[in-house]
Amino acid sequence: MTALDLSSPVAVVGTGTMGQGIAQVALVAGHPVRLYDAAPGRAEAAAEAIGARLDRLVAKDRLTGADRDAARARLHPATSLTDLADCVLVVEAVLEQLDAKQQLFSALEDIVGDDCLLATNTSSLSVTAIGGALRNPGRLVGLHFFNPAPLLPLVEVVSGFATDVTSATRAYETARAWGKTPVACADTPGFIVNRIARPFYAEAFAVHESQAADPATIDAVLRESGGFRMGAFELTDLIGQDVNESVTHSVWQSFFQDVRFTPSLAQRRLVESGRLGRKTGHGWYDYGDEAERDEPHTAEKAQAPAYVVVEGDLGPAAELLDLIREAGIRVREDEEDHGTRLVLPSGGQLVLADGQTSVEFRDVVYFDLALDYRKATRIALSASQDTAPETLSEAIGLFQALGKDVSVIGDCPGMIVARTVARIVDLAYDAVAKGVATEEDIDTAMRLGVNYPLGPFEWSRRLGTNWSYDVLDELHVRDPSGRYAPSLALYRHAYADQKREGTS
Repeated sequence: MTALDLSSPVAVVGTGTMGQGIAQVALVAGHPVRLYDAAPGRAEAAAEAIGARLDRLVAKDRLTGADRDAARARLHPATSLTDLADCVLVVEAVLEQLDAKQQLFSALEDIVGDDCLLATNTSSLSVTAIGGALRNPGRLVGLHFFNPAPLLPLVEVVSGFATDVTSATRAYETARAWGKTPVACADTPGFIVNRIARPFYAEAFAVHESQAADPATIDAVLRESGGFRMGAFELTDLIGQDVNESVTHSVWQSFFQDVRFTPSLAQRRLVESGRLGRKTGHGWYDYGDEAERDEPHTAEKAQAPAYVVVEGDLGPAAELLDLIREAGIRVREDEEDHGTRLVLPSGGQLVLADGQTSVEFRDVVYFDLALDYRKATRIALSASQDTAPETLSEAIGLFQALGKDVSVIGDCPGMIVARTVARIVDLAYDAVAKGVATEEDIDTAMRLGVNYPLGPFEWSRRLGTNWSYDVLDELHVRDPSGRYAPSLALYRHAYADQKREGTS
């Protein structure tokens, strides 16, 4: 099955930001495009707005004047749904209400031809449920574009329970012909991106709610250590706290209130207070003209230790040893394998976040996971009230000697980046095991849809499957609610890796 012929007309119903964006994508690809909106005058206004954006593309040399003129000639506002009768594809981008979408598609079914592909851009509703009201639900597919649709490459092509393979394939190939990067997924709550991204927000909020760190510090650690484009607090302020919480709540409810997707009470209070983010001038951060920028906690300058003793294999943090040597700090290696840690001159230990807490041990400082310890500009440390001040000072001085800013947070199991990545990896393995999507499509979706520095399976291969499982297993011991219980899929992969290592 090939993509739709470019000479065939495509329709978009709903002319808000997303509807206009989808229409622009189809238009620039070469299709005649019909715009329809139930509100009088909205379709005409949308056509003018799209024309203005085409003008800006010409001004930026991203589109020729001739191509703009041709595209404008192909764009037609429709005054009635009947004007869409000859379209080969109708994409809806109306209100996120099930009955509204069902009524629209039921009406369209009596107007368009039997071979017309119907697509919903829903981000939170069930494609299966939307198609349940149709005589022929096999031709309904999800085409979930990301905002802004003309710029972001990802499109989730969602097959409902009754969607025909030919319909899904045609939609997939059409999205690719439009210059997008499609990924195929089953109709489950959140699809790929909104399902697997939940821990990025949830764990940041949980660390904040536990009083371990403030939003600015958590965001800085996620960016400067984890390699994420934005921190969870600044990103949800950009998205809109109401929008982000609504998606989280929808996924949670759709999974029968699965504890792994539990919404944040702190975010609920933010929404209730009307602090929705940038659009209201205040969210986690204050965006008023007089507001001062919140700065992350950064430790004062400390003396670097003269040497460290490495015991065992530092695993994902092994590259730290080269950095320490390059900084002129001696590295002694203990021939006996006592674990995976650095021992400081004071006798205290420096350990990569593993899901345990500092208070459980005599004198331990934990350090967080980094995407790339050489490139990271900030490292988070975690200590308890019982940690010797000298040990914490030496740990701070060590990372400062490596050219890193240091943020000291509370005694938080799994810290910030480590617990976030471990949970994202776990949800990704669980999704593959349940037939949601392939490993490759999940990695593509998370990199392109939310700009993650690595896809979950890329993270897993870099860290080792055992690493995520072990972190979550320790977190589960300390929080037996089920939130951190490793999935059966992750357990199977970790167990298989252990068997391979044991027989190698």
